[in-house]
Formats: sequence, structure tokens, C-alpha cells
Amino acid sequence: MADPLVDTFGRVHSYLRLSLTERCNLRCLYCMPAEGVPLKPREEILSYEELLRLSKLFVSLGVDKIRLTGGEPLVRKDVVPFIARIGAIKGLRALAMTTNGLLLSARLDALKKGGLTHVNISLDTLRHERFDSITRRKGLDTVLTAIDDAVAAGYEPKVNCVVLRGFNDDELIDFVALTRDRPLHIRFIEYMPFDGNEWSVGKFMPYAEALEVIETEIPLVRLSDGPHETAKTYRAEGHAGTIGFISSMSDDFCSGCNRLRITADGNLKVCLFGRAEISLRDAMRAGATDAEITQLIRDAVERKRAAHAGMLALAETPNRPMILIGG
Repeated sequence: MADPLVDTFGRVHSYLRLSLTERCNLRCLYCMPAEGVPLKPREEILSYEELLRLSKLFVSLGVDKIRLTGGEPLVRKDVVPFIARIGAIKGLRALAMTTNGLLLSARLDALKKGGLTHVNISLDTLRHERFDSITRRKGLDTVLTAIDDAVAAGYEPKVNCVVLRGFNDDELIDFVALTRDRPLHIRFIEYMPFDGNEWSVGKFMPYAEALEVIETEIPLVRLSDGPHETAKTYRAEGHAGTIGFISSMSDDFCSGCNRLRITADGNLKVCLFGRAEISLRDAMRAGATDAEITQLIRDAVERKRAAHAGMLALAETPNRPMILIGG
């Protein structure tokens, strides 16, 4: 194996988030503008062969976990057999996927056989009208069924909930209750600013406040987190699952960041909030060798900053809409 991907701050990058598509069957307000986004033509999106080549290359550089994202990864044609090809890469320890759950249930068996080890399901409300409002589509019951089906298939799903003040912050206790009898891991995510998602300070609830709201009714025990964990994890006494808080804005975890991202159109981003991108797609299509692509990756990692900018600065900084970065 080649030398690992280490930046100038000593962070070893072993986790790749790989976006398979810009398309999605929901229109979540914190992810994309109400009018949608201009999608790239198909020829500008990485092919499965290009995605597989990059995946193998990153694994050879020490990446042992790949997360498949979108858009909604399951809307891409023939995605299940492709995921099995990723799952077969020697040296890959974990293959995860983040999905909205609408297309998950019917594919669970094939995904598990194909090597999918972890499932994250996005869900921001347990109330039908709110689900319709935040996603601009229907489907809450389908998502709830997908969560149950994932548990039945042997997964311990993480349920990602973006907390918006004045919208779903009165459901925190209801989400915690989901962990009582099932091995679910609820993750409350601070609302982050991206192009077109109508972010504002008024809608932002810091994790410390959300934690306080929960602890007024349910005592929580703090659990230990790994050095690269993004969530501050807790468990309610007697509950089968856990809850966590992803505090990207109020208390960042940049010092332990081991993540890299590739967008669906083939750009490498070393930081979710950074504007800097480099096109691995263009390099591959120009005939670059694996060694040349590796050098591009190493150079980008070396330029990675110690931390992203503060919340208010990010709100004023152009960046892609979240759906075009990869959730």
C-alpha cells in the first residue's frame, strides 16, 4: 500500500464520501433551492467505471471507508450491482450509504449481499404535514418503514435529523423515543449554510441548546467518541440506541477530520465548506495515469486548511448547494 493521505496538520485521511448523482426524489429546503438546481448533463457525471477506478485508487492510498451519497444514490440506474463492485474492493473495511429511504426497502437484501455495511437515513420530522413541507414531497410512512426494514435486515441505522428552530425543534423528545426499543442512532445536525438553502441565524439552533431541551425531560449519559467521530454521542438510560449531536457550526471537529469528498461530476473537495475543488474527472478523461491522479490528490490534501471558517462567514461565502456536493 502507498503512503497514506496526510495533510500538513498530521490528519490521516481514511474516509471518502463519494457522490453518485446530483438527482434526488425529494426537494429538502436545507439542501437545495425551491426552484431546484441546474443538473449536469449525463456525460459530465462520473461513469461507474470512473467511480470504481477512483474508489480503488483511494483504497490503495489508505482509505478504508467509503460512503455513497447523492443527491439520492438509489435513483441512479443500475446502482445496486455497482455498489456490489465497490463492496468487493480488497482493503475496504466499511461501505456505507446515506439515503432518504424512499427506495431503500426493496433493495436492502441485495445491498447487504453486495457488501453495504452501514446505512444512514435522512429524516427531519415525524409529522406528515411537516415532512411534506420540508421535503416538498410526500413519503413519511415509506421512510419509517425503511428504517424498520433496515433494522430487520441487521443494520443499526443512523437517522440524520437537521434541526431547524421554529420548525422541528419541538420534536427532539419524539426522536429520542425512537431509540428506546430499537438500535437506532439519532443524529441531530446543526443547520448549515449552503447556496440557496435559506439559512439564517434565526433558524439555527446550536447543539448545546438542543441537548438542554432533551435533558429537561430525559437524563442522558455521555458516551466516548472516537478521534474522527463527528457526533457527540449520548444514551438515554435503558434505551437500545443512542443520540448524537453534529455541531459543525457551534463547535467544529475539524482537528480530527479524516474525510475527503468527490462530487458527482468528479471534483475533489477536501473540506465540505471549502470552495477549492480539483477535477479528477477531467484528469482521467485527459489520460492521466493513476500516479498522476494520486499526485493531484496528495497536492489537494496538502493544501487543506486547519479548520473551516466560522458560521457567519460561511453564510456569506459562495459554495455549491448541498445536493451538488454530496450529503
